[in-house]
Amino acid sequence: MTRAATAERILMAALREADDQGWEAVTLHALARRLRISLREIHACYRDKDAIANAWFGRALDAMLAAKIDPRAPVEARLGQALIAWQKALAPYRAVTRQMLLAKMHPPHPHHWVPMLFDLSRTVQWWREVAGCGETGIRRAAAEAAATGVFLAVLAAWLADATPEGGNAEALRVRLLAAYARVFP
Repeated sequence: MTRAATAERILMAALREADDQGWEAVTLHALARRLRISLREIHACYRDKDAIANAWFGRALDAMLAAKIDPRAPVEARLGQALIAWQKALAPYRAVTRQMLLAKMHPPHPHHWVPMLFDLSRTVQWWREVAGCGETGIRRAAAEAAATGVFLAVLAAWLADATPEGGNAEALRVRLLAAYARVFP
């Protein structure tokens, strides 16, 4: 079996186990036992459990990068289409996704905080690239800061939204992106 196939098996097993028992309950030795592989094989694919979470978020980024965005649409629609693609990739394990993010913010794990900030920054930059945003200089810095606020607010609402299909988060996304587009058309 290839390393990529092994990594995929590990990721999917971790997601299923977390869906059943919670992300906190997932252990690498239990995954190894369940998959009948060694801890060494898991380590060859993932340096730790946080790296498994990063792989999950990487899938969402890949989905966003592959999204079909209408370049003639207004900026709020382009950003919305890209963000929806990101969320749809995470939707099958939305509760687990929330648990992963909370684990990354766990106070005794400051070594996860800084990388998480860099990952957020890169995700927002790619989000804006997918949507074809093209500001430069100080305007770009301001647009990225504003986009980060929108992204985090919509993410928090989406993770907490108990309505079917995430209607509350969708309404917030539409409202915040419209406000964003008024400043950064």
